[in-house]
Amino acid sequence: MPYRLIPSYKDNYYHVYNRGNNKEKIFFEEKNYFYFLSKIENAFEDKIDLVAYCLMPNHYHLITHVKQDGFLELAMQKISTGYSRAINKAYNRTGHLFQGRFKNKLIPNNEYLLHLSRYIHRNPLRVGLINNLDK
Repeated sequence: MPYRLIPSYKDNYYHVYNRGNNKEKIFFEEKNYFYFLSKIENAFEDKIDLVAYCLMPNHYHLITHVKQDGFLELAMQKISTGYSRAINKAYNRTGHLFQGRFKNKLIPNNEYLLHLSRYIHRNPLRVGLINNLDK
């Protein structure tokens, strides 16, 4: 299978996302969400800003602003590998947690950035995990 990699460049926004292998869960209980966010905070350092995010039981969406060329790939590899190992160990499981490598798409303009932000924030409402966006 060819290695598909869209490099990240400084001063650009990216939509980063991935889902569970076979569309299965990647977050099994509340503490998993917090652990994943802590992995993001540690890996992004001061080289990537997390602008918006949505963590769903079987997938995630991140909007990022990259401050250093190529750093997004390194950070996401660190997050994905570390999180997968921790989950596999904690839940006595083996194999892949995620369905392949993370995906990243360049956000070309402010209009799309606004649209994407609305989309990811409304994701839990759209699938019925919440009843309103007030909380």
